[in-house]
Amino acid sequence: MSIRFFSTNGNVPHVPVGSALLQGQAGDKGLFMPEAVPALSAGLLGKARDLAYPDLAVEILWPYVEGTFTRPELEEICHSAYDFDIPLENVTGNRHVMRLDQGPTASFKDFAARFMGRALGRLVKARRQGLLILTATSGDTGSAVASAFMGVEGIEVLVLFPEKEVSPRQRKQMTTLGGNISTLALPGKFDDCQALVKQAFADRELADLNLSSANSINIGRLLPQSVYYTWAASRVADIAGGQKVVFSIPSGNFGDMMGGMLAMHGGLPIEKFVIATNANDEVPLFLETGSYSKLVPSRVCISNAMNVGHPSNLARLVSLYGGQMDETGKINTIPDMEKMQDDLFAVSISDEETRATIKAVFEDYDTMLEPHGAVGWAGLTRYLDANPSAVTAISLETAHPAKFPDEIRALTGREPDLPPSLQGIEELTEQYGELPVDYDAFKAHLVKEYR
Repeated sequence: MSIRFFSTNGNVPHVPVGSALLQGQAGDKGLFMPEAVPALSAGLLGKARDLAYPDLAVEILWPYVEGTFTRPELEEICHSAYDFDIPLENVTGNRHVMRLDQGPTASFKDFAARFMGRALGRLVKARRQGLLILTATSGDTGSAVASAFMGVEGIEVLVLFPEKEVSPRQRKQMTTLGGNISTLALPGKFDDCQALVKQAFADRELADLNLSSANSINIGRLLPQSVYYTWAASRVADIAGGQKVVFSIPSGNFGDMMGGMLAMHGGLPIEKFVIATNANDEVPLFLETGSYSKLVPSRVCISNAMNVGHPSNLARLVSLYGGQMDETGKINTIPDMEKMQDDLFAVSISDEETRATIKAVFEDYDTMLEPHGAVGWAGLTRYLDANPSAVTAISLETAHPAKFPDEIRALTGREPDLPPSLQGIEELTEQYGELPVDYDAFKAHLVKEYR
């Protein structure tokens, strides 16, 4: 029997994965979660090391999508989406960096966006009804979604971004495509962009636009991101024998972390998740005190994709541990905080420590990190300093250093090599609109351009 998905707000019927993908956000403003997390079987854990990444993705994702896609369809989606390398570098001792920056837009968002572009393209074609994807971005989501959905028949994409909080190269990756991809710059924060998108989803007067999301509020972002945790762990540890690993995840909207939580709750032997945020420390404070308060406005940091003052996926984390948080951040049912604190080590890393980490890791190990990956590595260092052990540890590098050339050059004295996706981007012509942080203006824009 295929897995169905419920809303974290609990006020709408459970739906199959196809409906959850198409809706993005549940009708009651909650986020979809699977009724059950399928177990990673002993057989799969035993053979994971020997499987190519697309084949492992098929094995892990099949229980979620069975009944919506056929097995051959899922195989085609995964083999088409995952045609790039995933370097796993040993930095020192048992500490590794997993580079998730080798996809077509040089960020970890490619893993989910490419899966979603192919999956939603099939669903839209089957139902013969178009879709308008609304996406807020704090850095890399917009470019990954724009690239993945470029030219997909029946789907239009509109990306909202804070005009002063994305790097020039990040911006150009999404503002130079044209076609079915449009972008809007707002004089605000990522949280402002995300709030407008969420409000549009809940606006019944826009129902005829067939809105959906490619942000991590869409469960389609989390499912494929759960795969690379098993892939990495299988290559550095005997996971079939129960050998545990530590993952350190640079975190902003917490979609990447929730992908990892699905892997852990499916049976991947993980000792601890290090949740490393920048100065936006609302989640570390929540885990420390049990009390949650949004951070308004969010703080501007050099790890810009993590400048989030109210992570949407916190509602999913609370749900996974038996609690209930609504879309405003109000906790109506307290989760199992003791168990959550046992599984997670949350830490906030300043810009000063981020820069020091980039410099030290380059000088000591000849390893180049960008600001987000440096936050993850600094968080891992904090955890291992507080909990000395020989455990195998993997820190996630979520974006390519070439997206932040000024910082990297200043700190390391070296120009980061340009990946193919960024070569020639400086010469491309940008085209994007501008809007105030105002829902009425945003709604009027949607009606004018897409109705």
